Amino acid sequence: MNTNAVKLGIAPIGWTNDDLPDLGSENTFEQCISEMALAGFAGTEVGNKYPKDTAVLKKALSLRGLEICNAWFSACFTSKPESEVLAEFVIHRDFLHEMGARVIGAAEVGNSIQGLAEPIFDAKPVYTEEQWAKVIQGYNKMADLAEEKGMRLACHHHMGTGIQTMDEIRHFMDHVQKNVWLLYDSGHIFYSEGNQEACVTLLSAYADRIAHVHLKDLRPEVVVAVRRDKLSFLDGVRAGTFTVPGDGATDFRPIFDILEETGYKGWMVVEAEQDPAKANPLEYAIKARRYIAETAGL
Repeated sequence: MNTNAVKLGIAPIGWTNDDLPDLGSENTFEQCISEMALAGFAGTEVGNKYPKDTAVLKKALSLRGLEICNAWFSACFTSKPESEVLAEFVIHRDFLHEMGARVIGAAEVGNSIQGLAEPIFDAKPVYTEEQWAKVIQGYNKMADLAEEKGMRLACHHHMGTGIQTMDEIRHFMDHVQKNVWLLYDSGHIFYSEGNQEACVTLLSAYADRIAHVHLKDLRPEVVVAVRRDKLSFLDGVRAGTFTVPGDGATDFRPIFDILEETGYKGWMVVEAEQDPAKANPLEYAIKARRYIAETAGL
């Protein structure tokens, strides 16, 4: 892949989990970003342990040669007034812009079950027409606000939300404005649809509208147990649903081939929420970095 067009980052969720604070509670912000740099990554997304003061954060990152490339935004158009969500978004946008990021990844979590003790496959929300209208209008407005700062809004399709399945992603992308981009997540689409082919199908369908990429691998045997035992999303995380590229069932070669062939420009970010006590973050970061170097030439 073109090293001038694509940069590699890694998310802090392998060191400390914002949704399960006990996972990696012992790992500090400084350890996290130092090990990211040591493993050979150029950028990072933002975790809850990161300093909120942009001057402090910039200094810590620059010492290690790292950049901020994105940060999760929780959009709640299905549960909050639109004006409240947009006001929160502007604050988030301005923080990211100050940090030099040019993409904002947002997931609609107003009625998501990803953090609840509900079976992830059986209890996911399905939007009504009214909810779809709120979400689509809200994302259009966020995209316009992002453009004011020269940034791109990218929708993060995610397990446990109303934008999870192939059909739901397609419906969303068919109805939003063209300045609403997609955050492509290999792990979440594999998890949702149950097969590697879905990773390729989704990417092929929207390759020209991808603004950010999450490289997430998974262990199908854990997904089988999650479905069989009606486990929640977070129960699955604890059980080891996710892992880094090169350690799970996903063959990333066709994914990298499509991104290269379609001229993708932007960040690819390794994201794998695991229990750091079971999966040493530095070890797995190095494993992912080596796999990507071998398969993507980055």
